[in-house]
Amino acid sequence: MSDKPITLEALKSYNAAMLGDPSHGIIQKAIVNNGIDAVAMNQQSETEMQFTFSNEIKTGDITNQMSSGRCWMFAGMNVLRKQVMSKCNLKTFELSQNYILFYDKLEKTNYFYENILDTLDEATDSRLIAWLLAGPLNDGGQWDMLVNIIGKYGVVPKWIMPETFHSGSTGGMTGLLTRKLRKDAALLRRLFAGGAGIDELRTRKDVMLGEVYTVLCRCLGTPPETFDFEYRDKDEKFFRKEGLTPKSFYDEYIDIPLTEYVSLINAPTPDKPYGRTYTVSRLGNVVGGRPVLYLNVPIEDLKDAASAQLQDGEVVWFGCDVGKMLNKKLGIMDTKMYDYHAALGTDVGLTKAEQLEYGDSLMTHAMVFTAVNIVDKKPVRWKVENSWGDKSGKDGWFIMSDKWFDQYMYQVVVNKKHLKPGHLEALKLEPIELKPWDPMGSLAL
Repeated sequence: MSDKPITLEALKSYNAAMLGDPSHGIIQKAIVNNGIDAVAMNQQSETEMQFTFSNEIKTGDITNQMSSGRCWMFAGMNVLRKQVMSKCNLKTFELSQNYILFYDKLEKTNYFYENILDTLDEATDSRLIAWLLAGPLNDGGQWDMLVNIIGKYGVVPKWIMPETFHSGSTGGMTGLLTRKLRKDAALLRRLFAGGAGIDELRTRKDVMLGEVYTVLCRCLGTPPETFDFEYRDKDEKFFRKEGLTPKSFYDEYIDIPLTEYVSLINAPTPDKPYGRTYTVSRLGNVVGGRPVLYLNVPIEDLKDAASAQLQDGEVVWFGCDVGKMLNKKLGIMDTKMYDYHAALGTDVGLTKAEQLEYGDSLMTHAMVFTAVNIVDKKPVRWKVENSWGDKSGKDGWFIMSDKWFDQYMYQVVVNKKHLKPGHLEALKLEPIELKPWDPMGSLAL
């Protein structure tokens, strides 16, 4: 490390250069009193981002994930509910995110235990063990993880397994369970060091898993095995279907072949060539389930596929870095939303590849596209169904500029029928395995 501290002479030169800018004083006062975003906000962005679209799909009421990191579940349920609304002639409808949460937490627990049993020879200070222990039970997830839960457990209407205190505020429950999982990991590793065999360790693991099941039931409620589906449609006609299971409900009222949907990503870094599939080591929730699988393609291919699916009448699940250049109150996501360069006198921008390589950006949130505005056969803005309730954005809805899509969009999930022939061929290739801590291994919260 070089030994060159900041000198008093350097400070004087920095200050002199700053005071040499005649606009410094007024900009400083404005930021001190109003904050950087208020000063840097570009009003033109607000006028350009109109909530009108050439191709739009009507969906249900805005949902609210509350104080939880369940966006990927909410986005997934918002994709699926349209089928129920259409088949049952409903104005709006909501599936139980709490039901999905319960089984995701239980399956992630088992996935964690199995990872611990698979790494018993690793030192506790290794990067892998540190990664496994960092967040074994966080709320975040990925599309393929959602497919695993639905495929194994089905879905239920929201009123069959409604929200609880801890489904809407997961921090306390997840924090305590995380401590338990770390304690269990320590015990399993200690028993192994003392000579215990794998059969004894798995017997202990089953006891631990049963304890977590009890905690989840006490915090989230007990998942139903069967239920009756009763509703009144838009014409006030009453319907009842008795004795459904969560899987038979899915088969009868949704029946979307989720395995036909694939994740297209845009990661323009040198280590991830386009036209190749990727998976992430030790990232998942269901042991033996479908692994996380991505196909990396140019950003225009994400747009083409998402736009084609919307024009085909189907909404699109996607993942992005939601916090960048976002005006949450207005619901605008636009690269021109804030002129930080003018307000601060320095450039804070990076290329998309640099953002990923240097830890400045990654996928943080999942939402749903419900509309696209096409001009001269090209998308110019996108309508976004979020899950932050109706107090943010425009009654809960957001709008994304096409330039924002270029810079901060990382993933869209589309039916294979919307892929180009070259994409279908690429899906047949053996996926390249990424490290667990790769930026494309991030989970949507």
